[in-house]
Amino acid sequence: MRTATNTGESAPPGVAEGKRRWTGALSGVLSAGLTFGVGQLVAGIVSPSAAPLVVVGDAVVDRVPAWLKDTAIRAFGTHDKVVLLATITVVVVLLAALAGVLARRRLAVGVGIVGLLGVVSVLAAATRPDATTLSPLPSVLGAAAGAYALTVLTRRLAGPGVTGRAGGPPRRAVLLGGTAVVAAASGGAGQLLVTTRSAEISRDAVVLPAPADPAPVLPAGIDPSDAIASGLTTYATKSADFYRIDTALVVPDLRAEDWSLTVHGLVDRELTLTFDQLLAMPLRERWITLTCVSNEVGGDYVGTARWLGYPLADLLGALRVQSGADMLYATSTDGFTLSAPLAEVTDGRDAMLVVGMNGQPLPREHGFPVRMVVPGLYGYVSACKWVTDIEVTRFTEKTAYWTDRGWAEKGPIKTASRIDVPRSFDKVRAGRVPIAGVAWAQHRGISAVEVRVDEGEWERARVLPSASADTWCQWVYDWDATEKGSHTVQVRATDGTGAPQTDVVAAPAPDGASGYDSITVTVQ
Repeated sequence: MRTATNTGESAPPGVAEGKRRWTGALSGVLSAGLTFGVGQLVAGIVSPSAAPLVVVGDAVVDRVPAWLKDTAIRAFGTHDKVVLLATITVVVVLLAALAGVLARRRLAVGVGIVGLLGVVSVLAAATRPDATTLSPLPSVLGAAAGAYALTVLTRRLAGPGVTGRAGGPPRRAVLLGGTAVVAAASGGAGQLLVTTRSAEISRDAVVLPAPADPAPVLPAGIDPSDAIASGLTTYATKSADFYRIDTALVVPDLRAEDWSLTVHGLVDRELTLTFDQLLAMPLRERWITLTCVSNEVGGDYVGTARWLGYPLADLLGALRVQSGADMLYATSTDGFTLSAPLAEVTDGRDAMLVVGMNGQPLPREHGFPVRMVVPGLYGYVSACKWVTDIEVTRFTEKTAYWTDRGWAEKGPIKTASRIDVPRSFDKVRAGRVPIAGVAWAQHRGISAVEVRVDEGEWERARVLPSASADTWCQWVYDWDATEKGSHTVQVRATDGTGAPQTDVVAAPAPDGASGYDSITVTVQ
């Protein structure tokens, strides 16, 4: 006598329909996983920057309004890219789940949604600034794999007969689990391909030459131990702690042996420079403080490092810049552009093509193999990471990424100061209270820092030594806190020309934040 096989169809209609929907949603999500897995695998062969999730994310970054980017940076800081990737992933998962549910009733509709996602990814890949004829291939093959997987899963999981042979795992579990394994294996293999040919391996092999013109030894008096212990920012910023603000959703994977820089435009002689040729030049090492234009008053998008590079003025001088040129239009390998004023690059300051940071090759996140650094200018007009092209041109001829989005054409850094200790809302004991922080006015230097409490008289703080006018300085003020209760402390700086920091409050857009940093503390 035969025993009937339990197919699950005896369940109440509502329960059975719910299971079918969940199975359909899971089929869609796993198909999307296979899309990204296969896409990552193919991108590992073609180009890491062509992976479907990367190209879609970069397309979103390039097309969202400037105000939305500014909001994301203020809200999430240096984690804004992680948040964006997570948001895109969630949206794709939800669409994939919907495609799987709809495919249970009309397969063409579900597959059409997967195909539409593929079309978006292909268009994003094809329109990237660094796109090649092969750039859309990961998206094409990934979308094809996802559509095929959704078709197979939908047809084979529909209706009865999904329990498999007696004693074996249900066919539903085998099909879904197998798809998940293939998706994960594809993505893992793709990542392994990227890793084995990555810029990190290239970076590890780089041996920086000794600078022909070394950085000055830091003067005595920097980093007072008592203030540092209380929380004062150290003069030199570790590379791992240096802020990162850029438009690259995924750090470009550019190897030193593949890097070259083309300098062209309004010059008598054009030049293509390789990494080895750059290392063979007499390199200069300098302490320089960089600041992001997105930095709020009192913010931490500022840091000081020891940079090693070749002077841009010397490079341009050898190429003989033509009359009428006033701008360097720099392009990154990921397509980002900036417009640096030529006058500031060639006025004697240490504007450089940089290969080293704090005695090591540039970290990937900070522009390996080569980036630009120009003291005294906000990063959006001076600090092109992963730079591969510089055109000598005019501001009237071209506009760059951020100026196209409403930011100022030129970005001289404003004089600024910040209170590091105590922190706002700290409770301090009555008596001598050290107040300390940093101040900067790159290429002009800091001549004075003043502190006032509760809108009282401005009192001079002690300004500690610095390596040059191109870096920030630390300052310390000893406050005789005798009156208990809540107090407001403000700071202001004066630059090396004698111009005081403005008290006019301004947001970062369009040319940098301004106003006095202040804290509120309670004396007990």
